[in-house]
Amino acid sequence: MRISFGCDKAGRTLADELIRHAENLGHRHVDCGASGDEPSDYPVYAERVAGKVLSEECDFGVVICGTGIGMSMAANKLRGIRCALCSDCYSAKMARAHNNANLIALGARTIGTELAKMILDSFLTTSYTGERHQRRVEMIAKLEAGETLASDGSGSA
Repeated sequence: MRISFGCDKAGRTLADELIRHAENLGHRHVDCGASGDEPSDYPVYAERVAGKVLSEECDFGVVICGTGIGMSMAANKLRGIRCALCSDCYSAKMARAHNNANLIALGARTIGTELAKMILDSFLTTSYTGERHQRRVEMIAKLEAGETLASDGSGSA
């Protein structure tokens, strides 16, 4: 698997740990993150990672900032990106299984390194189940395209 990693200054140390972890698992990576100690703007790195996934150069992306919030918000502005901010393994699994997430956002200041590795493992080893969830993923795509949803949301679970 090929994974794109992006981070701002706050996320650099965690990104380096996760890159090493991914390499140890046999994955290849592209590092789109900040380097050095200069302040950096997280939307730039979110866009770079998302671009690698949208172009299919990478299978998945990982974006890291202090909380993960800014990165996830920025990444989700790009059409075709489904970025989930995760701070536990269950959320990471459900982001993949039910929402077909293609990026994961992590907060370097909110979770520890070992938990971040477990979250990443959960995300990467879970497959999208499709089925009843596909309709909802398609609805998200319609919203991205500026379409109004015809459904009143009362469909079956």
